[in-house]
Amino acid sequence: MVRVLVVEDSTVARRALVRILGADPDVEVVGEAADGARAVDLAAELRPDVITMDIHMPVMDGLEATRLIMERTPTPIVVVSTLVRRNDVGRSVDALQAGALTALERPGGRNGESFDHQVNALVEAVKVMAGVKVTPRPPRAQPPGSAARRERFVADRLPPRSQRIDVVAVAASTGGPAALASIAGSLPPDLSVPVLVVQHIREGFEAALVDLLDRVSRLTVRLASSGDAPTPGEILVAPPHAHLGFSPSGRVVLDHSAPIDGHRPSANFLFGSLARSHGARAMGVVLTGMGRDGAEGLSQLHAAGGWALAQDRSTSVVYGMPGAAVDGGAVDRVVPLQQMGDAIAEAASWGRVPFG
Repeated sequence: MVRVLVVEDSTVARRALVRILGADPDVEVVGEAADGARAVDLAAELRPDVITMDIHMPVMDGLEATRLIMERTPTPIVVVSTLVRRNDVGRSVDALQAGALTALERPGGRNGESFDHQVNALVEAVKVMAGVKVTPRPPRAQPPGSAARRERFVADRLPPRSQRIDVVAVAASTGGPAALASIAGSLPPDLSVPVLVVQHIREGFEAALVDLLDRVSRLTVRLASSGDAPTPGEILVAPPHAHLGFSPSGRVVLDHSAPIDGHRPSANFLFGSLARSHGARAMGVVLTGMGRDGAEGLSQLHAAGGWALAQDRSTSVVYGMPGAAVDGGAVDRVVPLQQMGDAIAEAASWGRVPFG
């Protein structure tokens, strides 16, 4: 049985969620909370397998509750929100940065194909996320540019190459928003290459993800558009409805073909595209996430002479994607998240300045 704590301030909505989840024979609702403060207490008292978390609540909102739970009693958290206003979406993405694993729209209405789809997605997410092993999150990090000392990429440094790196591609899924924010916040403002990002995220969340990364980064962050010519010091995020790739001329291509292994955008598509367009002049990075997306494409990039990094197990929320890449034998270095930004910046200096 998957033991669930339901957190929702609306009595009607909370009862509906309890009814939906309780109807599944493999799910047991063990507690309910109408505000974030009560959720923090019940998370410690009941030790549920997973928590569904509302965002807008009295006493303490879902964002702060998520932060405190992940600091004190780390538990898989699924954000469940109406997501009607853009601000709601933004707060949900902030909750992902704080440690929530995914965010879903709260089922609305009482019947119809859309409602059934939302119900199935919610129940499936609760079951899947309950099996994710989460680790304690440190207290809220100081903002980029603070006096806090960053751990430098010194141990097991990448061996320098004369071949310059012209583009870096980063892929992530579950736990990705927080990992991407960490990397974006640590990249220098004079980064000499563009960074392309594939993050598995639900449609409607893309603008909030870009806003999050733009807030923490000293680089320019925006959604990728077809025909873009990426420039150094720019982070381009794939939209949720298209694969992100490169044309032979180095322009951004948004491909609307079918999902690859269930994913669109697909990390395999991006890495494979860079293998063909840039080869040894590209670097691929695989971050935390469920599944195997990115492993095959990274192998293609590596075979073309490109460099490949993967996030290490200890700092990954889910080691599926980076683990699959490592098992595929195409990863040059496994790097802790807190050192990944420095590793990317250092690699971007190859062929431009003496390697320190």
